[in-house]
Amino acid sequence: MRILANDGIDAVGKQLLEAAGFEVDTNHIPQEELAEKLKNYDAITVRSATKVRQALIDACPNIKAIGRGGVGMDNIDVEYARSKGVAVINTPAASSLSVGELVFAHLLNGVRFLYDANRKMPAEGNTKFGDLKKAYAKGVELAGKTLGVVGFGRIGKETAKIALGLGMNVLYTDLYEGPKALTLTLSGGIQVDVPVKQVAIEEIFKNADFISLHVPFLDKPAIGAAEFALLKDGVGLVNASRGGVIDELELIKALDAGKVSFAGLDVFDNEPTPRTEILTHPRISLTPHIGAATNEAQERIGVELATLLIETLKK
Repeated sequence: MRILANDGIDAVGKQLLEAAGFEVDTNHIPQEELAEKLKNYDAITVRSATKVRQALIDACPNIKAIGRGGVGMDNIDVEYARSKGVAVINTPAASSLSVGELVFAHLLNGVRFLYDANRKMPAEGNTKFGDLKKAYAKGVELAGKTLGVVGFGRIGKETAKIALGLGMNVLYTDLYEGPKALTLTLSGGIQVDVPVKQVAIEEIFKNADFISLHVPFLDKPAIGAAEFALLKDGVGLVNASRGGVIDELELIKALDAGKVSFAGLDVFDNEPTPRTEILTHPRISLTPHIGAATNEAQERIGVELATLLIETLKK
């Protein structure tokens, strides 16, 4: 059986599949050529780049399984595939910690103005050192502040754990009833239960000092014009979930007005060509959709994806 890993797969995962008797092709096939070339494979694995929509599923009835290396499956017509007898699997737990850590890279970046300092120090550091020092002298600590987590799945929980470890208070909102505490595993294997509080999303908007979004793609932004009006003045926002979850044009207005002190964005409306206004804004910390892109996460994703594919295809 042949598997097309169209967006790549970690070497360990590839080895597991090959040891189980599968042929794994990691050569990327452009989206427009997939309908024809995918007919030569029994399964496909993707990340976020390749889309597996109804038309492609119909064109390739030979496909027995679709594997998504990561959490969200917005790029796959999941229910339609399953209605055609195609197994659809993903790896929801493998990258949670990596995404959570990136959220805090953006938060720490934001509260100490690193996003701006790293732009201006190379150009002005040797002529305006004192001016820059004064400009960045009003940083704040995260300890004691309140983080609002919108969406409390695996990634939301990991993000909350990091916040608790830094001494922050955590409010969260979710469609389903969630936990009243999270268990932190400390050095030496010590475990501590730390309280978190589930609230309505409006309470997060009004009371959180910082907000991190962990929701799937929605029909409309989770934070648009009406929601920006509710936010606490000077809030910091981080989106490492999906482009479109924050209305980017309204975000720019809120940043320019001082309603939002800074934003950290790993995902964008128009990937892979984000708006110039977003890329050049002086108070946005930017990364190019790398939430799960750590060596550790990629290996976990590869191993989990390979294991699930072997179980699925050997039935």
